Amino acid sequence: MAEQYLMAIDAGTGSVRAVIFDPDGNQVGCVQKEWTHREDPRFPGSMNFDWETNWNLTCSCTRGVLEETGIDPHKIAAVSTTCMREGIVLYDKEGREIWACANVDARSNDEVGELIRRNPDLEKEIYLKSGQTYALGALPRILWVKNKMPEIYEKTGAVGMFNDWLIRHLTGVEAVEPSNGSTTGIFDLKSRTWDPGIAEKCGLRSDIFPPVAECGTVIAKVTAGAAAQTGLAEGTTVVVGGGDCQLGTIGVGATLPGQAAVFGGSFWQYELNTDVCKTDPNCRVRVNCHAVPGSWQYEALAFKPGLVMRWYRDGFCQLEKQIGEKTGKDPYYLMDKEAEKVPAGSNGMLCTFSDIMNFICWKHAAPTFTNFELDPVKFNRYTFYRAILENTAMLVKGHMELVNSFAGITPKEIIFAGGASRSPLWSQILADVLALPVKVPVVKEATALGAAIIAGCGAGIYSSIEDGANRTVKWDRTFEPDMENHKIYEDLYKKWRTVYAKQLELVNEGVTKPMWTAPGL
Repeated sequence: MAEQYLMAIDAGTGSVRAVIFDPDGNQVGCVQKEWTHREDPRFPGSMNFDWETNWNLTCSCTRGVLEETGIDPHKIAAVSTTCMREGIVLYDKEGREIWACANVDARSNDEVGELIRRNPDLEKEIYLKSGQTYALGALPRILWVKNKMPEIYEKTGAVGMFNDWLIRHLTGVEAVEPSNGSTTGIFDLKSRTWDPGIAEKCGLRSDIFPPVAECGTVIAKVTAGAAAQTGLAEGTTVVVGGGDCQLGTIGVGATLPGQAAVFGGSFWQYELNTDVCKTDPNCRVRVNCHAVPGSWQYEALAFKPGLVMRWYRDGFCQLEKQIGEKTGKDPYYLMDKEAEKVPAGSNGMLCTFSDIMNFICWKHAAPTFTNFELDPVKFNRYTFYRAILENTAMLVKGHMELVNSFAGITPKEIIFAGGASRSPLWSQILADVLALPVKVPVVKEATALGAAIIAGCGAGIYSSIEDGANRTVKWDRTFEPDMENHKIYEDLYKKWRTVYAKQLELVNEGVTKPMWTAPGL
């Protein structure tokens, strides 16, 4: 058989990239282009998606990676797509884009308030069926279009996500898949398809929902027009992909029920696979369709841990940044080396930044460091830095306990990926806090690899998604927990939960300002 390759097109929040892998999961080439989502000055919090410019950037990535690698386009066995979740595209009845917003769009505060006033119990009712609240879903955004741009709303023929927007351009075929479609809040989790009745209850149209195709389905072939634009060969197989977090979970080898992954970046996600479709009676945890058909994921999100680290680096670690510029070493690496010398538990110091998820009433306390002494040996910038690492690890512990409280599942190990997993110190702290082995894969930014695995399944290169993951995912290191440190963290965790609750009371009383709060709260 002639040599074959797989292409993933990944439409992220800040960039788009085309990545080529061989069937063993080795990355052969990648071309990435940054894109920006511009705010409409008339609508604070808006984040418009420029579909024309961004499709051209996508094509420059696909052409670029084929040119750079010198791979014959006919050797691309299949293409699949993945993207940021929650971003939506509205099409007219002829299939042309007429409105789109990125996942970070926050213009619909008024609409969240309107929905809550209209029926205070509706959000819980929708959550129990869809696994979603108003915080991240499409319902308030579509209602915003109805209220603020009625002429666009009337012209709308279909709603879609960005991964199927890419497929529409490649093939002319529109089909939403469950892993990303379920994040709209307009899906029935159990049937893994649209529930137009949810839209109707929110005063929205029920006739704008396109067909649903499962992840891994061969949807169509690359058209002649798309081939001319992208550099791909006409007739190349296109396979339905999925949302970035679900494909990232596949790309780190978590394909089976009971497996769990933590992705540490600007936001941190705890993902636990399950073959039982169940929502939280208290509406605290997000539930999505997994990109593995017949599977779902309990998802607990933490906003901003990676951004907190960036703030601390830029605000307090100028020396490490200067040394890094001279030596070529990452400032985080230099900080880690010093923070390793600080004992587990940061000498009793705590901080409150990101909190445990409460999907239906979601906010963070004001950023706070507390319980330190005026002792510069024990409490210096390295102690504060380590306390941030420990805060995030305790957050993951809280998410594990939260999911277990209603699902009754605790994983036997954690797969740790994303930018934070490059830190051995953070990985070890996570293992110590959780008292679980923490496995770090070689490929830490695994979304594109997950899309390639899906493409390979559709092309028949792998017999299943599990087979594709077993063949491609390789392991860098496993961190075993230090049980003496775990005892320290168990005591610290109880104090952290108490301190955080008190800090949140101050926010609710209007004394302090929350670090983050969901729309409409």
